[in-house]
Amino acid sequence: MQQQAQIGLSTRHIAISGVLAAIAIFLGLTRLVFIPNPFTGVNATVGHIPPIIGGILEGPIVGAIIGTIFGLSSYFYATIPVFKDPLVAIVPRIFIGVFSAWTYMAFRKAGEWWAIALAAVIGTATNTVLVVGLAVVRGFWTKRVGLGIAITHGIPEMIAAVIICLAVLLSWKRVQTGRARARV
Repeated sequence: MQQQAQIGLSTRHIAISGVLAAIAIFLGLTRLVFIPNPFTGVNATVGHIPPIIGGILEGPIVGAIIGTIFGLSSYFYATIPVFKDPLVAIVPRIFIGVFSAWTYMAFRKAGEWWAIALAAVIGTATNTVLVVGLAVVRGFWTKRVGLGIAITHGIPEMIAAVIICLAVLLSWKRVQTGRARARV
């Protein structure tokens, strides 16, 4: 119990981490996390969304935990060599929720909607830039291929993240503050 308080994980943090981890694992196991792109041969993903939500809801530690689970899922279920490299598949994903949390905290005063949307964009960009960047540095892709993948995957993934994060988190926050009305 003492150690739990030192690293800043409350029962709520653990519960939300568990729920989002279960979602990330389910998406990975069922392959629903990966959206095939027939033009590039590399799957687009929605796996970055649970770490973004975790980071926004509970902060950078929870975001990092969920991001790690997404990275492990990407690594264990890899179908192409680039994602069989743990430096490409796992390490970048740890930072998705961390950067999302920091962005949300920095812009929360500008308004909930803007803070969530910007955190979703930054979380997605973190995933795209770090994964593609490491794939290029590690020699899996050329710069040109990496740029093409970043554009064809990063932009649609950003749009999906903003829409899903806004829908989920604004609803969650309405319920949390008691502003949600029951419909009969």
